[in-house]
Amino acid sequence: MQRKLIVASSPHLRNEGVSTRRLMLDVVLAMLPTAVASVWFFGGSALMLLVVAILSAVAGEFFYQKHTHQKVTVSDGSAIVTGMLLAFNLPASAPWWIAMIGSLIAIILVKQMFGGLGNNFMNPALAARTIMMLSWTSLMAANVLPHAGQWLAPQTVDAVASATPLGESPASYTLWQLFSGDIPGMLGETCKLTLLAGGLYLIIRRVIDWRIPVSFLVTAFVLFWIKTGTIYSAESGSENVLYQLLSGGLILGAFFMATDYVTSPVSPLGRIIMGVGCAGMLFVIRAFNPSYPEGCSFAILFMNVLTPLIDKLTVPKPFGYVKPAGSAKEA
Repeated sequence: MQRKLIVASSPHLRNEGVSTRRLMLDVVLAMLPTAVASVWFFGGSALMLLVVAILSAVAGEFFYQKHTHQKVTVSDGSAIVTGMLLAFNLPASAPWWIAMIGSLIAIILVKQMFGGLGNNFMNPALAARTIMMLSWTSLMAANVLPHAGQWLAPQTVDAVASATPLGESPASYTLWQLFSGDIPGMLGETCKLTLLAGGLYLIIRRVIDWRIPVSFLVTAFVLFWIKTGTIYSAESGSENVLYQLLSGGLILGAFFMATDYVTSPVSPLGRIIMGVGCAGMLFVIRAFNPSYPEGCSFAILFMNVLTPLIDKLTVPKPFGYVKPAGSAKEA
């Protein structure tokens, strides 16, 4: 019997202690504090959106793979992560069917139709959020004021005009409110304390590389410092560095979305370019598009599309490689 040979480029390293399931479990654990915080601040509606999004993502992947006669891989936990991230990008006022449709778009259209885990060219949750923003703008932009600790209370109608503090009056929120999460916003964007704790956990566990989030945050810090000239002052309103860093989806995107294995570069230099590029694109959108004060989702998706090019330009040359004499192109 002919032995099946698997041909792949070096390095040929294997670590049996690391699996997709273990990595996804770590990501879920890192996101749990933020999920709990969203329920604390936004009540039962946040819990409903989280449950619907996760169940829809898992069910969508299971039935698609069954229908197309593929190996069912829902046990690896990647669908749970996608469902949680999708819910994190929804406002508490969104109806339950938005979470269901968004998860199905993320899993089936963006992930499975491109070949499943490892083959999607952009982050499924962010791509689904963008599609829903274009399809149901009013539902995705609507939001409610947080009611901390009243998670059993019925959904209130205390609405705000903007989905994030970036679109509000400059002096609407204090720095502590922005950091603790006592502000209107998408479920997973508000509590920066839990996001930073989860991101630090992933870095310590070596689930994500520190280069992307650090270069993302440092570049954003420098750019907004150049623009505003102020790190923080109450008088400057939103025109200061800390207000910009703690508003919108910047921290969520830096730690949990821009670091996606499939849609981010593989080389150390490429990952730094990824973080710098995400921050630069986000800065351009926030600074020069007053009608749309956010921009993290579009920035990360833009860099997702550029990832193959970044990998091509930054991938290390094989050991012993010598450029052919007289050749204008590398072999």
